[in-house]
Amino acid sequence: MFRFLLIGCLSLWGISAQAQVQILTSIKPLQLIAAAIQDGQGKPQVLLPPGASPHYFVLRPSDAKRLDKADLFYWIGPDLENFLPRLLKQRSQLSVAVQSLPELHLQYFGDDHQHADAHADPHEHDVIAHDHAHQPGTVDTHLWLLPHNAAVIAQRISADLSERDPAHAKLYAANLHAFTQRLEHLDQQLKAQLEPLQDKSFFVFHEAFNYFEHAYGLQHAGVFALSGELQPGAKHVHQMRTRLQQAGPSCVFSEPPIQPRLAHTLADGLPVTLAELDALGATVAVSSKGYEQLLENLALQFSACLSAL
Repeated sequence: MFRFLLIGCLSLWGISAQAQVQILTSIKPLQLIAAAIQDGQGKPQVLLPPGASPHYFVLRPSDAKRLDKADLFYWIGPDLENFLPRLLKQRSQLSVAVQSLPELHLQYFGDDHQHADAHADPHEHDVIAHDHAHQPGTVDTHLWLLPHNAAVIAQRISADLSERDPAHAKLYAANLHAFTQRLEHLDQQLKAQLEPLQDKSFFVFHEAFNYFEHAYGLQHAGVFALSGELQPGAKHVHQMRTRLQQAGPSCVFSEPPIQPRLAHTLADGLPVTLAELDALGATVAVSSKGYEQLLENLALQFSACLSAL
């Protein structure tokens, strides 16, 4: 009798475990948003390993298998992960390119970086080197750095989970409500934290932070848009050095895990501080509050450098 009950309990446990919806996301920020909604009923997985760039990632056979097995898959879209469209045609399960969600506030490169939404304030900046700059007119796919967009993505994930797993629909709805409430509070906190830094000068190596900048009144003065370890010619280096000299005390931000070799060349002898901004949340633990931690870390990284100028 005891053996029968034990087997029955194990069987029911196995069924429950199998019933958990298997979520896979392309990049970690989407994984963090999904984790907030699935909290208490599973843990989403991520396709790209830490430090991998969604611009250049090459899928391994094992990655393709994970993609095929996932119940739900979320990615930014073909403008970012251009290695995915061909593989996704072979998937039978749901795949969502979040950049196509209708309620998102999208921005586009070029045209003074005007917002797609009505309350946009256009501003100008310099792209100082053009070896790998984003093309004008294309959508800025770093859309997860705007809290409003994270809430839109979370709403879609909650709806998909509820449809796939109606037994836990109330849990997903409660998680969504808690997440959006936390985002509203965090948004106000970050506005207060970053408002004193709005006139500070900084440069970036990758134009990845426009959503965050526009949300909190920051504005990069220029972009050193380089591809990997490609080194610009002497003319470009001179132009960049001149721009930094004109700017005076400033921060130059790169992204982990690699700091471009050019950074030290540009900063040598100038009142320039080298620092990092982590748009992908490389060091953030996957938890129900991981997405907020990503934004808090980004605000701290901006603050630590800009407040010292």
